[in-house]
Amino acid sequence: MFCRWKSKRDFVFSRQWFRGQDGAYTILQFPAVHKKQPPRSHYRRIKLNPSTWEIRNLHPPLGSGAAKCLVTQMLEIHCSGWCRWKKNSCSKFEKTIPYALLCQVSGLKEYIGANPALKSESSTMVVHSQYFDSPGSSGDYEDSEIRDEFYDAIAGDSSSSSDEEDEASEGCKVNKETKVRLKNVSWAITSLALKRASGPDANKELDAGVAPVNVDPSQFNCSLRNGKNETDSNCWASPSGKGFMIRGKTYLKDSTKVTGGDPLLKLIGVDWFKVDKAIDRVALHQSCLVQSEAGKKLPFILVINLQVPAKPNYSLVLYYASERPVNKSSLLGKFVDGTDMFRDSRFKLIPSIVEGYWMVKRAVGTKACLLGKAVTCKYFRQDNFLEVDVDIGSSSVARSVIGLVLGYVTSLVVDLAILIEAKEEGELPEYILGTVRLNKLQLDSAEQLEV
Repeated sequence: MFCRWKSKRDFVFSRQWFRGQDGAYTILQFPAVHKKQPPRSHYRRIKLNPSTWEIRNLHPPLGSGAAKCLVTQMLEIHCSGWCRWKKNSCSKFEKTIPYALLCQVSGLKEYIGANPALKSESSTMVVHSQYFDSPGSSGDYEDSEIRDEFYDAIAGDSSSSSDEEDEASEGCKVNKETKVRLKNVSWAITSLALKRASGPDANKELDAGVAPVNVDPSQFNCSLRNGKNETDSNCWASPSGKGFMIRGKTYLKDSTKVTGGDPLLKLIGVDWFKVDKAIDRVALHQSCLVQSEAGKKLPFILVINLQVPAKPNYSLVLYYASERPVNKSSLLGKFVDGTDMFRDSRFKLIPSIVEGYWMVKRAVGTKACLLGKAVTCKYFRQDNFLEVDVDIGSSSVARSVIGLVLGYVTSLVVDLAILIEAKEEGELPEYILGTVRLNKLQLDSAEQLEV
């Protein structure tokens, strides 16, 4: 007879490792699915619970004997599994969840010790893993250009005496032979401050010599509707910039950041499209807001086309309008009519999960990201608009994070802010170019866009 509690197990999960400028690590771990690793016969495919680790150096004085680091771990455990673990009659510490977690930390310590370059606190990086699977399959994902390896420490290898005990510990056991291939990726980690930024200087960024036009979002029809109130769902809104931290006037001297002011550009519409494959230059589509009579009369429209990799693919298209023409000598003018290299070095996005699952909040974070450096961006300048096509699928890190977000998108309230990074004294303080709030989007509400 086949004994269920003695069955072999395997599992697949994804890890992301964020290392800040101060040397602190944030590690995200969540279940994953890999098409090359379907469930195998005679194996039980188990699903590990999501978890996070934060490892911070306490910098104690030499010879003080004080603790050297602080490890904070958060693990999602469903009530039934947790109760079974607490009632477990087994007295061996090697079978407990804390022991498995300590093994993970010990493995990380060994990895850092074997890689002296990681001890430098002047650099910032992300270590993004491939996929973690059964010992016999780890070689399937080996990248010929990647030589770093991470080893978990040895965990208890004895069998449970009951099915309940088995299930309680199945997500915690690891094998000493299991390896995870790692990849280093650059990332921006920023600091926080508690001041408020003044609003954007419209006279500086827009042509004050031209009379303003009335920008009314109700004139435009888009596939995603404007929300009626904060409790509305499957809709968009335009929040203020108070929830975002941006570079202040003295940033170049003291790295001080301040809360953002009101956006310079007005959000006039959002399209939520379903597409067979990623589409560029969506502003040229005949049904696009930009091609409407009202759209052609606007002084300037910034179109942000966020291309979301999934099955099917999606495009989230944001339309921002100005009430006056752009001042060509301003920072915005240089961005609109500048080179792609300049645009890549300045176009920045700040995310914020206002409401949602804790793991998604940790994965997305609230750190500013230069989109042109993190993912592939294409720019299309014509008539009265500039379109930025953002290929989220061009980055493995971004692709894995967006995959996590899509899994919980119906319960998320997401705020995004776009801005142009200020790098010179005369460009400070920064200002928010535009914002958007996406309130509990429904994937099946996306409108099919025919090309």
